[in-house]
Amino acid sequence: MKKGTKLYSILNGKCPHCHEGDFFLSHPYDLKQMGDTFDNCSDCNETYNPEPGFYFGAMYVSYALGTALMVTIWVALIILSIEVELLCKIIGISILWLLLSPLIHSLSKIIWANIFMQYTSNNNLNK
Repeated sequence: MKKGTKLYSILNGKCPHCHEGDFFLSHPYDLKQMGDTFDNCSDCNETYNPEPGFYFGAMYVSYALGTALMVTIWVALIILSIEVELLCKIIGISILWLLLSPLIHSLSKIIWANIFMQYTSNNNLNK
């Protein structure tokens, strides 16, 4: 994965602007700080909260990620011809969603930030 792509920033949890500084205070499963971001990048000083309520839009991304996950699991069970009762499918998928929700929450925030913040290499930052 190449630095300078949005996917690099999303998967590595790096600043969307410079891809150097960390985006989150902690990992997604640290429930006391789940999804909390630094105020500014430690490397380029880009602000991660450009306006109040900036991350409310991340709810839409989170909804899309959660829905895609559930549909993918449901279709995989059908394609693989795994015979499970409907109630067991729903309970299993719900438990999986519950376990993955901190990760989905964090991913949605960094995806949302990457939509609005553009990468600038360190060479261009120093000019």
